[in-house]
Amino acid sequence: MARLRFSRPESTNLPEPVAPAPAPQPEAPSPAPRAPTPLVAAREDRELVAAVQAKLLAEPEPTSARRDPDYFPRRIAALVTEQLEGSGRIVSERERARLIKFAQAELLGLGPLEPFLHDDTVTEIMVNGPHQIWIERNGKIEETGATFIDDEHVRRIIDRIIAPLGRRCDETTPMVDARLPDGSRLNAIIPPLCLNGPTLTIRKFFKQPLTVHDLIARGSASPEIMELLRVCVQGRLNIIVSGGTGTGKTTILNVLSSFIPPDERIVTIENAAELRLQQRHVVTLETRPPNIEGKGEVTIRDLVVNALRMRPDRIVVGECRAGEALDMLQAMNTGHDGSMTTLHANSPRDAIHRLETMVLMAGLDLPQRAIREQIASAINLIVQLDRLKDGSRKITKICEVTGMEGDVVTMSELFVFQQQGMRDGQVVGRMVPTGIRPRFLEQLASHDLYLPPHIFGFGASRHER
Repeated sequence: MARLRFSRPESTNLPEPVAPAPAPQPEAPSPAPRAPTPLVAAREDRELVAAVQAKLLAEPEPTSARRDPDYFPRRIAALVTEQLEGSGRIVSERERARLIKFAQAELLGLGPLEPFLHDDTVTEIMVNGPHQIWIERNGKIEETGATFIDDEHVRRIIDRIIAPLGRRCDETTPMVDARLPDGSRLNAIIPPLCLNGPTLTIRKFFKQPLTVHDLIARGSASPEIMELLRVCVQGRLNIIVSGGTGTGKTTILNVLSSFIPPDERIVTIENAAELRLQQRHVVTLETRPPNIEGKGEVTIRDLVVNALRMRPDRIVVGECRAGEALDMLQAMNTGHDGSMTTLHANSPRDAIHRLETMVLMAGLDLPQRAIREQIASAINLIVQLDRLKDGSRKITKICEVTGMEGDVVTMSELFVFQQQGMRDGQVVGRMVPTGIRPRFLEQLASHDLYLPPHIFGFGASRHER
């Protein structure tokens, strides 16, 4: 284990700690505003952390620290207590515990973000400059009372996250995407591109990937819909998961991937590896940004082309954004049935239009009809996700791509979410079959897979067993 490194404390020229004022006479309580910590208190805390940091840097690291992961947290706690006693600052036991936690978060963790990273109910952390930290909880965005000290404090935390990953965020590279050790996704952008200060967005993921039962329990899908999707994945249909930002596309893709049989070779391709497949025969590929000289970039398109040489049974692309859509369609049309990807779109029809646009971004002068024919022959199913008014994420449409009529890609809506109202602030509704018989039933039958006809809203048929 490498020696833990701390950056040298900066010269702050801070004033001496202010002595606590006499306790005022009791008055009628008033609601406390959710304001940032007063500057004097913030400076006192930062001065304490700087002193603890200086002492840690001056101490030789004992050999036991390499074997004991709790050494530095314990040592920081002892030094905080020592500094408080030496300064004559009188604090309660509760305040001392807070200062210890604050110092440990500043020197070993991610500062004011630490409590939100450990809160399993928080799914997104958004830092808008040093004085605003927002979170998403249960699909709703709320502002927290936590703040950073200044822009430099935010920059220091960003560097602490990305430095071990070999990334940098400075004036020459003011935007960066990275992945935390727990799989959370990070995006950072700093001035001069961001005018309100360094901005940080962390998309958290559940420690344990959500399962089919979790989605059903949360109301994101019904048992019938999940059974349909399970059979479609095992029947090697090519599936696109479509939806807006934050609708749960990666979560659904992860669940769909869990239906792939364990004896198939799966290659996953992502910008930042987020999928957590449970099968053993999985190869995970991740893109690489250019270096400081602008060289060495490896794009999703490069990885899709390379994946075709790796004898995959299935290719799972985390998200199609540009010209890689053409290579993905060609892979689906040349023997790699059962492949899956996600893309940003507000409806299944928009997903078709976006695919067409992304194919054009490949830089090839392809006729519009040829592109649409590729799409119509490659894609079997589009699963549309939406985030509803109450913050819940649900599958709202399932459409089958049926072919071409003239120059138009045709689709059939198999299921549509019908909202029936609101109850206790929650959207009430259900997925309703449209009564259309899917054309892919023949393909499923060729794999000895069958679905009960009542799922689609029609009576018994020759497909029913």
